[in-house]
Amino acid sequence: MKYLCSVICDEKNLEALSESASQALTDESLAFDQTLRDRGHLIAAQALEPVSAATMVRIRNGKVSVTDGPFAETNEQIGGFLLIEAKDLNEAIQLASKIPSIRLGGIEVRPIKELFASKPNK
Repeated sequence: MKYLCSVICDEKNLEALSESASQALTDESLAFDQTLRDRGHLIAAQALEPVSAATMVRIRNGKVSVTDGPFAETNEQIGGFLLIEAKDLNEAIQLASKIPSIRLGGIEVRPIKELFASKPNK
């Protein structure tokens, strides 16, 4: 089964890290990604730019609306993600608990919902 592990943290905690601590976290995260990849669990993983770089796109009254900045007022933001393969939720939780950036916030583990077309494409 596939699971999305969203890295949730207060960006202020990340910004407060020294340059060397930030690089150490990056190095540790990349090494953990490689471990997951080597074990056949990692499908994709990426860090995200700060929420201030986000753009929200919506449709309102039939028109596209574009808003800069975060989509919601909150103290925590999504800082990155890992898309993993695990046999079940327990294994996904165990893997998520080892993601290095968990120390700055938390990891939301959510099963991927497979979508299927009502009619096969021809």
